[in-house]
Order: sequence, then structure tokens, then C-alpha cells
Amino acid sequence: MKVLQIVPSISLVYGGPSQMVLGLSAALAKAGVDVTILTTNSNGDTGQAPLDVPLGVPIEQEGYKIIYFPCSPFRRYKFSLGLLQWLNQHAKDYDIAHCHALFSPVTTAAATIARYQKLTYILRPLGTLDPADLKKKRRLKQIYGNLLESPNIAGAAALHFTTEEEANISDRYGVKTKDLIIPLGVSFPDSLPSKGETRKNLGIPNDVSLLLFMSRIAPKKGLNFLIEATENLLKKGLKFHLVLAGSNPQDTGYEEKIQQQINDSPLANCTTITGFVRGDLKLGLLQDADVFILPSYYENFGIAVAEAMAVGTSVVISQGVYIWPDVKSYDAGWVTTLDVDVLTEALEKAILSPQIREEKGKNAYQLVKDKYSWSAIAQQVIDAYQRFI
Repeated sequence: MKVLQIVPSISLVYGGPSQMVLGLSAALAKAGVDVTILTTNSNGDTGQAPLDVPLGVPIEQEGYKIIYFPCSPFRRYKFSLGLLQWLNQHAKDYDIAHCHALFSPVTTAAATIARYQKLTYILRPLGTLDPADLKKKRRLKQIYGNLLESPNIAGAAALHFTTEEEANISDRYGVKTKDLIIPLGVSFPDSLPSKGETRKNLGIPNDVSLLLFMSRIAPKKGLNFLIEATENLLKKGLKFHLVLAGSNPQDTGYEEKIQQQINDSPLANCTTITGFVRGDLKLGLLQDADVFILPSYYENFGIAVAEAMAVGTSVVISQGVYIWPDVKSYDAGWVTTLDVDVLTEALEKAILSPQIREEKGKNAYQLVKDKYSWSAIAQQVIDAYQRFI
């Protein structure tokens, strides 16, 4: 079986939704599938240099191939005429295409080409069909969606959603679809930094709880709730250190606003803002955190939550993070409504209950092992590909 994975970018700066294509491709290749990723060399929207990679030629990696194409002439929108020309020429050589992201010109055009070339394709919306997300640039999305995405949705073999909740709330522009519900996977790290090393390097005392937020710094992530809730914890006299790990290459203004808000708050004395993290720093933070927090308004999956649970860290998440039913059923953490007082209460319990945190952390690891391992997910994806082909 020959499979194309088509995604606007796999740069680290775009976070989990893009990066998961690498994990999926490696797992599929390990299971014997011939996988090629088509993507661009985009590496951020505002000033960053493109990825320094060979262009237009297959690069072998973990059993699969990646072909990067130059991101031009509309770099901000991750468009690539070269990618589309290649797809138009080679679509007949593949059995199925898995297109990741809607409302991205390159994947919209790629799905259109697949449709005209009679190549079976699956669309993964990445949360873009969530009513809350559709409110952003609403008029433009109405026009774009009805003219360009609606025919692609209608022609897709299925829409790939990562949770039942994402599927239930998604708007399909009036099109009846087949829904494929398969979660994202998580790679269990081969090794971790020494326990406590990252905490020590950041100057965080051992006698305070480390509260970790690790995600894109964006309005949808619920940082307004988190900041107010942690300010409430200070008023109650609780000792903790908050780490905000993340960036926003598409909206540096909001990132600066959050930094200023922290600086002007009592939190300034007990908060570290790291910016984007990767490698040992990322793994060390996930491991050393006493609790991982993501109070998002909406989140079609929440890959960072799963990554935290994969190293045995308990979580505090909102019901806007759509894997919350799994977290609740496994008792892997605390699930809250989008309410400051409720979030404050959950964080207070987490800080004051180290034994319960430890138990929930073990449950969190088991949840990831049972439901989010790449090997199990790859087999579900292969079964779906075979049905649709």
C-alpha cells in the first residue's frame, strides 16, 4: 500500500498537530506501509528563515520518505506550487492520501487535485471545523469553506477526527460525511533526563510544586483562567512555581501581552517563561512537573496533555480539551469547567495532595499505554485505509 501524507509544514514551531504526522508515518512504515510525506519548508510565519532542507527530492527517515517543497509565493499561508505540480503528476502512483489541515491553501488545493485525479483521500481538520474556531475570520471562512472546502469534504472518503467530541461538534458545511475517529499517538521517550535536573537548572526550589503549562501561547488555550487561578492560589498562601513553556509564531503580540501581564502580577516572582522548548528541556519539564495544566476553551485532542501523561505526570485540564472523558474514566487527573473558581480548587487539591497526584500519574501513564500508543493507532489507520481503498 502506497500512502501520501500531505501537511502544510512539519516544523517544530507549529506544534503537535503537525508533528504527529511524523509519528504516524514512522508507525505506518514499521507496519510495512510505503509512506511519503509531502510538505513545505515553512518554519514560522513572521521572519523565521525557512527550514534548511533539500527541496524536491525524497529524504529517507525512519522507514518513510519526506519531500519538502519551497513555500512560495505566499509564505504566510504555507503555499507551494511545486508541491501541487508534483502531486498532479504523481497522484496515480499512490493508493490513498491523508491530508492534514483545512483552510490551508496548499492542502485545500491538494485535496482538490486528489479529487480530480480520482485518488482516494481522507481529511483531518485539526479542529478547524469547531464552531469556536470558525468564528475567527468568520466571513472569510464562510466564503472559503463553501467554495473550496465543501466540495473537498464531500469528495473525501472520510473526515479523520481525533475524539468523539470533535466529531460531534464539527460543522461540515451541510455535507454528509463518513467519520473516522482515531486519536493521535504518543511516542514513549527512550530515556529521560535525571529526575529534578531541569527543576534545578531553572532554579525552582524542591519544596514548591511545579505547575507546567506547555502549549502554544494563544487565546484559545485559556491562559486568562490559568493566570487568575494561580493568582488566587497565591492569595491562599500556597507555594508553587509556574512554568509557561511555548510560543506563538503566528501571533507574537499575544505572547508579549501574556508576558507583560505576568510581569505586572504577583506571579512575576514565581513564574518562569521559557519560550518554545524541545529535546531534553521539554522532557525534563514534563517529568519534573507536579501537575500539567491545559485549561483550553477548545482543543480537538491536546497532544501535549498526552505527552505529559506518557511520562507519568497527572494533569489538570478543562472540558474544552476533548480527551477529557478518557482522563476522567482513567482518573488520570482533574477535569474542570471553564471557570476560574473551579480551576483554582482543582489546582489547590493537586498541590496539597502529593500521594493522589502520584496515583493519578500512574493512571495517566496507563491511559496512554492503552489508548495512545503509535503501534495500536497505526493498525487502526491501516484498517481504515484498506476499507476506503
